[in-house]
Amino acid sequence: MNIIKRILQDKISERIEPNKAVLLFGARRVGKTVLIRELIKEFKGQSMLLNGEDYDTIALLNERSISNYRHLLEGIDLLAIDEAQNIPEIGSKLKLIVDEVEGIKVIASGSSSFDLLNKAGEPLVGRSTQFHLTPFSQKEISQIENALETRQHLESRLIYGSYPEVVMLESFERKTDYLRDIVGAYLLKDILAIDGLKNSSKMKELLRLIAFQMGSEVSYDELGKQLGMSKNTVEKYLDLLSKVFVVYRLGAYSRNLRKEVVKAGKWYFYDNGIRNAIIGNFTPLSVRQDVGALWENYLISERMKQSYNRNRAKEFYFWRTYDNQEIDLIEESPEGLSAFEFKWGDKKTNVPTSFATAYPEASFKVINKENYQEFVL
Repeated sequence: MNIIKRILQDKISERIEPNKAVLLFGARRVGKTVLIRELIKEFKGQSMLLNGEDYDTIALLNERSISNYRHLLEGIDLLAIDEAQNIPEIGSKLKLIVDEVEGIKVIASGSSSFDLLNKAGEPLVGRSTQFHLTPFSQKEISQIENALETRQHLESRLIYGSYPEVVMLESFERKTDYLRDIVGAYLLKDILAIDGLKNSSKMKELLRLIAFQMGSEVSYDELGKQLGMSKNTVEKYLDLLSKVFVVYRLGAYSRNLRKEVVKAGKWYFYDNGIRNAIIGNFTPLSVRQDVGALWENYLISERMKQSYNRNRAKEFYFWRTYDNQEIDLIEESPEGLSAFEFKWGDKKTNVPTSFATAYPEASFKVINKENYQEFVL
């Protein structure tokens, strides 16, 4: 099987430093363990790999003392801990290790940012660097396919997404089974375990509603009414889902115009395959009513992956006025303001007059099937 090298690999290698920790976040099954093993393979020195889901690992690190950690790590140059969020008081333990074990380098991965960050973030201020690993980006997949193959696989990406194992599986049936397995067995595991939710049914119902409204502005009040829960609970659940890298929110961009929408939000999925598994729809694009939403979700997610992989300081928004002039994606970066409209078909689209007047310095581009590859690479 071809190994696709992750773009973050070299960037993480550069940040593995004595008495510092690298924190690697990402959803379950996006390849954190494989990446850690590749980093260890190329590391020059003695390494130790521990798994936070293993009771022996928890026992080894249980005694939070300098003498215990110095004894455990004697002769070790790199300590790697996978699924670190499962280890009690992991932040304080990592702080003690990087502070007191001379020359030690540390990598810790976790599939839930809200848990590992809450436990590790504050103690490791000034001692850590954070990275977010996503499903494969198209640039990463391009290591094993050419431009023609990328075009041929576009429908598969819109339907089945880009989780590493999904990309490598040949049959659509196996892709479908794998995604259903992720949604059934892994998707809510972090939230249910960490936040203490007793029943996942409401969370799943909320996810389905968000999946059907993907790319549309969402009313928390309306969602609450449909689910029989408060607006605050809806917001809390969506916050948790974003912190385990299932969904993310785009806010409205507004700087100049009174008539610009400012408080609305749209929700998207990090991966199209997960979204389609949640609603149980893997039918071909030719018979679907949601192709436009899938296209939009795919393109925005690819741009976010680019930003994470390149460590670029970009902010992402949508733009709309109350008289319904709108733009799908606004990117704000130190280089300037860029606006993008996504069209699955060949329809010509001009920049909205209000936007062009308010932001004359911004660029505007329509992304369609003919030019999307340069946009996602």
